[in-house]
Amino acid sequence: MEITYTKRGDLYYPDLALPEQSSEDIGRFGRMRKRYLKEHRKAYYSLLCMKLELNDHLREINRQAVEQIELTTSQLAQAEGVTEQLKARDQLAWVQAMNSCRARAEEIVVREIVLA
Repeated sequence: MEITYTKRGDLYYPDLALPEQSSEDIGRFGRMRKRYLKEHRKAYYSLLCMKLELNDHLREINRQAVEQIELTTSQLAQAEGVTEQLKARDQLAWVQAMNSCRARAEEIVVREIVLA
């Protein structure tokens, strides 16, 4: 690897640049994971930053969390009998039941994936 230098005044400075990183959004759960790592797992957070792998890690956590929430929500809804018939019969009860299933699924995922 050849390093080039630029002269500024009487001094030479190396021409260094970081590799391009994706600007893709890390998502809600990625942001939660980042905050958790910064506050509770500082060494691991620093390691990911130094290896330029933090954003990839956060995007992967967000992807896993979203997939798991969808799966868990549908499983909870099925187990509790939240069906299309309920939706046709009583929309408000269906929305309440689905919101409850989604909230519980998010709690589970945050505990098992984001804070792991």
